[in-house]
Amino acid sequence: MSVKVENLEKNMAKLTVEVDAADFDQALTEAYRKNKGRFNLPGFRRGRAPMQMIEKMYGPQVFYEDALNGLLDKSYPDAAKESGLSIVSRPEISVEQIEKGKNLIYTATVALKPEVKLGEYKGVGVEGADSSVTEKEVEDRLRQELEKNARMIDVDREIKKGDISSIDFVGSVDGEEFAGGRGEDYPLTIGSGTFIPGFEDQLIGHKAGEEVDVNVSFPEDYGAKELAGKAALFKVSIKSVKEKQLPEADDEFASEVSEFDTLEEYKKELEKGLREEKEKQAALQNENRVIDKVAENAELDIPEPMLEEQLEQMYRDYAMRLQQQGIPIEQYMQITGQTEEKLKEQMKPGAERSIRNSLVLEAVQKKENITVPDERVEEEFQKIADQYKMKYEDLMKTVSESQKASVRRELELQATVDMLLSEAKLTKPEKKSEKKSEKKSEKKSSEKKEEGEKS
Repeated sequence: MSVKVENLEKNMAKLTVEVDAADFDQALTEAYRKNKGRFNLPGFRRGRAPMQMIEKMYGPQVFYEDALNGLLDKSYPDAAKESGLSIVSRPEISVEQIEKGKNLIYTATVALKPEVKLGEYKGVGVEGADSSVTEKEVEDRLRQELEKNARMIDVDREIKKGDISSIDFVGSVDGEEFAGGRGEDYPLTIGSGTFIPGFEDQLIGHKAGEEVDVNVSFPEDYGAKELAGKAALFKVSIKSVKEKQLPEADDEFASEVSEFDTLEEYKKELEKGLREEKEKQAALQNENRVIDKVAENAELDIPEPMLEEQLEQMYRDYAMRLQQQGIPIEQYMQITGQTEEKLKEQMKPGAERSIRNSLVLEAVQKKENITVPDERVEEEFQKIADQYKMKYEDLMKTVSESQKASVRRELELQATVDMLLSEAKLTKPEKKSEKKSEKKSEKKSSEKKEEGEKS
């Protein structure tokens, strides 16, 4: 096997791989053995027809696809390794020559890890994240706790915004029911915007037991193209109407949901918990702001296939999270009018940021030669063993060298982040009240200046 490398624009490369004819012929023989049972030729029992007879009847290419797939699986990883390139995408394969008795020639177009030109990365200045807790935030948290302990009670009245109504519905366009347009016992929060515009508003004023015709139009950019922009009729049966009844925010509530006897003590505990949360959030925000700034100062070009693979991974992760909540991605698309293309477009800035930051951190780590001792790696695996209630020795028997390298890399990158954060110049965050007072003083100063100019 031989490999030639041609560097292309925008961090792309093309590998031309030539596989010996003997290897291709052997792959054809293996493909014949694998598939001969599918062929039933006159004069031969099924699976007994010679390779030459099958090729004569069905053409010499009959086994090419299977042979090619087998050879690609074997030859491409070796070719990629032999090229010495840092490949970061799946290959786009193009067959240049495929014929029995001749060398197999194919090209593999791949994306390469971009070269990073670092800018300023030590001592970058960013505004520090605010970890202070306001009185409103404490009240909002208290409200959340009240919501958690709310009771849903049936009400015999007309639906209003904020109610939860259990409904059955059947949707149709031009008199024909459409896929995904039927539901039973659906708990719809009125005013949540869960359904297409206008649907929930038309239920307001109706009561349990009523049948309602809801007339709406699907948005022009609706995900299901066959429904986009079309008028629809939903036959809705209102089965129940419930409202959320919050408990009183008093000492009794505090004693029921906490170890404290008074509401004041309980609110102080909520404030303490909020402060701890915001301090953790602020620490993470500071990390992200420093990394973003360092990445902003660097220069690199992300190849399109690398971005596409990141988007595909993010999309799969999103679909998995929805599935864990009991919502198939297809149902989510139908309800929200989203499409895979739209979702990926929305994810694109995050994908670009993720790739850029990761590559820049790796470049800083290499330039600064930041490493972690073996003991630190062992500590991390000990944490994993403890998490799964395993003995360290038993865990390590299952860990591959690539997994060890991956954990070491993550630790080295975190050490790099810690270094950047320790060197960064974090300015004190401006409080909202301070910003407002500054704007007011600026306005007054401007008004005085105008008065002086008039006089």
